Amino acid sequence: MSELEKLLAWSEMPVPEVLHQLPHQEQQEVAAWAKTIVNNKTEGLDDLYNAISMIVKYIPNFMVIPLMVEHIRPRIAAEVCIKMGIDQATGYANDLPLEYFSAVSKHLDAPMMAQILEKMRKHTVEKFIDYELKHHQTRVLDIAIHLDQRILEIVAKLVTLPEQENDPANNPHRAVIDNIRAMQ
Repeated sequence: MSELEKLLAWSEMPVPEVLHQLPHQEQQEVAAWAKTIVNNKTEGLDDLYNAISMIVKYIPNFMVIPLMVEHIRPRIAAEVCIKMGIDQATGYANDLPLEYFSAVSKHLDAPMMAQILEKMRKHTVEKFIDYELKHHQTRVLDIAIHLDQRILEIVAKLVTLPEQENDPANNPHRAVIDNIRAMQ
């Protein structure tokens, strides 16, 4: 993946075809310009996310959760979760409404999500995995690669996988799918 594609992947939008037509040096210049814009527009946000994570430590969950759901967009909530760490993030994850937690989880990397799921209450994990399997099955497989055996067994119990002969040999989830099938 080129530097330009990595940069544009942040936006979850495809790279405009016109940028592919530029020579490599000009692509690099566009990528550098975009990074400068992003850095200027996001200056101080890491400090803000860190401050929010420190402040909410002292506010009870029953007060933070409704405020979060009502006023904080999932991407920002995810950045705050990253700053607060696994244990504190898990405390909130257990109490968040399912749809909101799902939206937040899309902005957390798969290894972190696996760590959070491994520390969450079992019934909450089951509800989350069931919801995600219905709405974002590939994301569950991305996370499943990093899950411990106990949570992977929950995935295996809830997932319905297609027949093996339909699996492409180069599927990036092949190993975890085989592991799940062995548990079923």
